[in-house]
Amino acid sequence: MGISIRWSAKLAYVVGLIASDGCLSNDRRHIDFTSKDLEQVQTFARLLKLNNKIGTKGISRKDGQLYYRIEFGNVNFYRFLLKIGLTPNKSKTIGILLIPDKYFIDFLRGSFDGDGHSYSYWDPRWKSSFQLYIGFSSASLKHIEWLQSKIESLYNLRGNVKKGNRSFQLEFAKYSSLLLIEKIYYKKGLPFLTRKHSKITAALSIISTSKRTWRNGIRV
Repeated sequence: MGISIRWSAKLAYVVGLIASDGCLSNDRRHIDFTSKDLEQVQTFARLLKLNNKIGTKGISRKDGQLYYRIEFGNVNFYRFLLKIGLTPNKSKTIGILLIPDKYFIDFLRGSFDGDGHSYSYWDPRWKSSFQLYIGFSSASLKHIEWLQSKIESLYNLRGNVKKGNRSFQLEFAKYSSLLLIEKIYYKKGLPFLTRKHSKITAALSIISTSKRTWRNGIRV
């Protein structure tokens, strides 16, 4: 199987997906990628030029959604993933990954599509204040702190780390979230998960409309 292991924007995005929703088998050969979004598994397969069949893998207890799964074997690609810091059973042990700065934002978009989240709401304390947050989750505090450090050093944006029920979360709010979103979706034609992109696009539309409305002194 001819998977290219030369760094590129597409490969960095794939590594982001694997770092969040992927699994390295203990046989040091096979990689498993599982997601509730069929589109995400299809994109993963397309970017790696895989012909393997996409199957299913159980149902989510939380929302009853079906999981989709693809598994493939490639010793060289497996070794590449080990070399950059990924390991089997990585959920709570993943830490620093050796991602080139040039492609870190593509890795981050993959990480967001895998274990990221966004939410928005009207802030009742301020006129026309619609808040948008973007965040990343991991069971490993070391990995979350590494993401925080890299984003701050590369883009001068500081996110806040907090402990959730089952994971640690790195969140960006207000102006920082807008700047980070602009960087993550830096041009047209990038691979991304439509469901999450559409949610953010809808929130940005509200923010844009809100700013125009109050600039004209009119409240909708």
